[in-house]
Amino acid sequence: MKLKEIAALINGRIEGNEELEIKGIGKIETAGSEEITFIANSKYEKFYKTTSASAIVISEELELSPVRDGISLVRVSDPYSSFLTLLDIFENEKENSLTGISEYVCKGKNTKLGEDLYLAGFVSIGDDCTIGDRSKIYSNTTIENNCVIGSDCRIYPNVTIYRNCIIGNNVTIHSGTVIGSDGFGFAKQDDGTYKKIPQTGIVLIEDNVEIGSNCSIDRATMGETKICKGVKLDNQIQIAHNVVIGEDTVIAAQVGIAGSAKIGKRCMIGGQSGLVGHIEICDDVIIGASVGVSKSIDKPGIYTGYRVKPHREDLKTEVGIRNIPKLEERIKSLENKISK
Repeated sequence: MKLKEIAALINGRIEGNEELEIKGIGKIETAGSEEITFIANSKYEKFYKTTSASAIVISEELELSPVRDGISLVRVSDPYSSFLTLLDIFENEKENSLTGISEYVCKGKNTKLGEDLYLAGFVSIGDDCTIGDRSKIYSNTTIENNCVIGSDCRIYPNVTIYRNCIIGNNVTIHSGTVIGSDGFGFAKQDDGTYKKIPQTGIVLIEDNVEIGSNCSIDRATMGETKICKGVKLDNQIQIAHNVVIGEDTVIAAQVGIAGSAKIGKRCMIGGQSGLVGHIEICDDVIIGASVGVSKSIDKPGIYTGYRVKPHREDLKTEVGIRNIPKLEERIKSLENKISK
């Protein structure tokens, strides 16, 4: 793309050669001579003197010196957001060029395929499925019978989607994730053995959801496990049967959520946290990393601690723990005075 085309996409003002041809995007430390980069933090200004990039996206206010010949500047109000926009455009350009259905795709009976699809080799699609327009499904993905996948989805290699699951539009699922495996349901018998409880529900994933690699989202015992629109999941997350995750909630890696827990909208859950089953988390709750959530939360706010508590309360507890050695010394001193 020419630099003037890039500037138009991000509402930028060019200082330099607007006809400059840009072929890629790079970090300021390593960008090549036909790439564009950005400076959004003052600590990266030092690389301006040494970068090989042809163009730099910078803020309106930032002054760089000395002026270097051969480097064009694109001034914008928010360099970081503008650069993210460019990354998205360049990356989508690469993926959008992928179209067509491999001869090695296995398609079941009565399955309907949309327009402009990309189905890579060894994709397996069961009977009575529907795949929306412009979706891209990469190699070795398995989609079982009676599944619905919307338009503009990206399903990367080695994803498994079990029977009857429903996936909305513009959903991204990364490699190794399993959607719709059986929920963990077993009934203990009189002789100490366990009888499996049939898992007859589905997983419903709404629009604009992104799911990281190696996640497991279990199907409901009855009804549905529901991931609402705009949810973003990191890698290696376990979501049990009948869980509901509200709109625009984000969850970091290695979180485990037990069955029938309900999480509100716009929540943030830190890595390695665990939530017990059958609790409810209200909207706009932030849960720190490695927090054990054993009860419902009905007030928005920040919650931390080994056993979840409001953040200020947790800080007071932490201060108390740190003062224990001093208290021990005081007690010993008092005991010595008493004994004397």
